[in-house]
Amino acid sequence: MSLIKEDDEKTRDYILQKDKTTKSTTLFVAIVLIVLIVGVVLSGLYFEWF
Repeated sequence: MSLIKEDDEKTRDYILQKDKTTKSTTLFVAIVLIVLIVGVVLSGLYFEWF
């Protein structure tokens, strides 16, 4: 079972595809995670936890 489906593969055993939806979803999730990490760091500095 491969992780990413290539264009020339005809199998259905894959997790991700190389298409616009997968790339935009990955970008969205990465941005949300970065915003959450920055929020945790800023709140820690504000409440003097660090």
